[in-house]
Amino acid sequence: MRCPFCRDDNDRVIDSRAGDDGNIIRRRRECLGCKKRFTTYERVERQLLTVVKKDGEREPFDRDKIKRGLAKACWKRPVSEEDIEGVVSALETELYGGLDGDVPSEVIGERLMDLLRRLDQVAFVRFASVYREFKDVRDFVDELEPILAESARPDAAKQAGREQDIQRE
Repeated sequence: MRCPFCRDDNDRVIDSRAGDDGNIIRRRRECLGCKKRFTTYERVERQLLTVVKKDGEREPFDRDKIKRGLAKACWKRPVSEEDIEGVVSALETELYGGLDGDVPSEVIGERLMDLLRRLDQVAFVRFASVYREFKDVRDFVDELEPILAESARPDAAKQAGREQDIQRE
């Protein structure tokens, strides 16, 4: 490993730790030439996935591109960088674990929407509006109706429970 400071290629590992759910090894190194310390990360090199876009175009899977898209959807929301990293890691693990070679972009988009829906509903709607190319307000309403119906269910169940309690009295 070349030292980022003096470019010498003679160093020693001081400390190694697993990170990112065991998928990355973080190593602290010390350059034997200039004595400065630096950190490196090792990640398993996986088989390359190719994303097949809606128009048939193919491009390599890019976790940073997905992370940037999620960061835009989560902008000014109470979603941490670690939360976004967790979503990207979950998606990546799923894709590499279950698919070989080509992945339709629809699979990636739908899975990201499922993960985002659980993380932050506003971020989910933002992401969905871009991914599904919303044309007008009706598209937003159509996407929000299931979410609103789902969030209203616990209130309806609580209200039904209160009505039963009142009837018992």
